Order: sequence, then structure tokens, then C-alpha cells
Amino acid sequence: MTSITRRMLGAALGATLAAGLALPAAAQTAAQTLTSESVITQIQEEGVIRIGLSLFVPWSMRDVNGDLIGFELDVGRKLAEDMGVEVEFVPTAWDGIIPALLGGNFDVIISGMSWTAQRNLTVNFTDPYAFTGLGILTNTNMTEGMSLEDLNSPEIIFAARRGATPAVVIAERFPEAQLLLFDEDGAATQEVLNGNAHATMSSQPTPNREAGRNPDVLSVPFDTLFNPTGEGFAVRRGDPDALNYFNNWIAQQWRSGWLKERHDYWFATEDWADQVAQ
Repeated sequence: MTSITRRMLGAALGATLAAGLALPAAAQTAAQTLTSESVITQIQEEGVIRIGLSLFVPWSMRDVNGDLIGFELDVGRKLAEDMGVEVEFVPTAWDGIIPALLGGNFDVIISGMSWTAQRNLTVNFTDPYAFTGLGILTNTNMTEGMSLEDLNSPEIIFAARRGATPAVVIAERFPEAQLLLFDEDGAATQEVLNGNAHATMSSQPTPNREAGRNPDVLSVPFDTLFNPTGEGFAVRRGDPDALNYFNNWIAQQWRSGWLKERHDYWFATEDWADQVAQ
């Protein structure tokens, strides 16, 4: 082998070795960058987690003193306690809650948000921390004797909260019916109660609770649960550390029974009802 060939071979081996050493270093640098940019690191540095949510009973609501209570508030406070930080809740209109997250108004959405393909193009979802389905609440006199198929008619008026899953499901399941959109769940229910709409749809136990409070006017005539799904935290894309932490936290709360106990309290009982204005 000539000296020139040996020099060329040595140079090639040296370059290969250098590249091999550079790859782990580059990977480590990338991992450190991801960690430093994670919202988990930001929360630890600032000592507070900011949680975006929308107000709807019994997920998140104000009590008679104006303080926030509900299932999501329990979840958020427990999460902050386990992270060793303070918690700040940021009530936000539902149709603007994802843009607000992307704009940095808060760190995470914990607001009964179910996964959809469209939402998942914009945000990442954790594993489910709760499960729910949609029920139909009707004005009894206006819909007596009707089947689900009968509700899919141009003469039928549904009411729903703008931008929420029920509005999408109603449009898909009852495309022939009219759909009135409102900014709050309460407004949609009030339209049914006032006889201005035949029906509305919302996550259980809201329909059962409203029918129980207004038995002479409202009813839940169908056992069918529409769009049964899990609800997850929503976080900005590109943050694997946040998904890892939140998923592990959720798994631990399922194993301990804490999530089930809190969910049962808010959704299977009304022991909390005297805390809110009727």
C-alpha cells in the first residue's frame, strides 16, 4: 500500500470516527434543547401552572361566592400540588380556547376536551383522564312520541354551544334539522326549556340533571350515548416532555383511584349542588 493510499485511508477512518462521536453529541444537544423549551421546564422555573378552561357545569363553574369549583378545578389543583407549584386558572370562551393555548395565554387546556382529528392537527392530547358521552335533552311536549329518526327533520330545531362537540355531532347525526348556536350550554338548554327549540345535546350528566330539575318540561327520552370518547389535556405540539409527564400523572391517578373518586363525586352525585346558584 502506498503512503498516499495509507494517508487517504487514515483520513477516511478519522472522519468516520469523528462523525460517530458527533452523532451522540448532536442527539444530546437536541434532547437538552427540547427539555429546556418544554412547558414543564417553564412551569418549574416560574413556579406556577396556568390552566385554560371553559365554564360549564359540573366541569368548571363558579360557586355562590364567585370562586371556581368543579371536576377540572380538582384535577388542576391536584396536578399543581404534585408538581410543587401554584395554579392559575384562565377561564376562556370555548371557541377561542385552542388559539389561546397556541398564543401562550396558558400552559395546558384541562376542560373536558375530547380528541377529534381536526383538533389533533393543532394540539396534542394526553391519555384520557375522564370518559363521557353525549345525551339528548328534549322539550317533552314538543317531542312526545318521537323517535331518533323523527328528530332528523326540517321542522325540528336543535340548540347547542358554538364550537363544541355537540354542535358537530348534531349536524352530522341530524343533518335535516335546524341548529341554533349559542356561546354557553345554559343558553341552549334555556331555549329548549322556553319551547324555542325541540332539543339540545350535551355531555352526561348534564341532560339527566336538567331533566331532574325541570321534570314537567324536560326529559331524556333516549338511552343512546352519542360520540362516547375520552377527554384529555391539550398541549402545544412539539413538547414530548409535557406529554410524558402528564400521561404518567394521569396513569398514577387512575391507579390510585383518585380520578374515579373525583369524577364520581361531580358526575354521579349532586352533593355539590348547594354550592352553586340554582
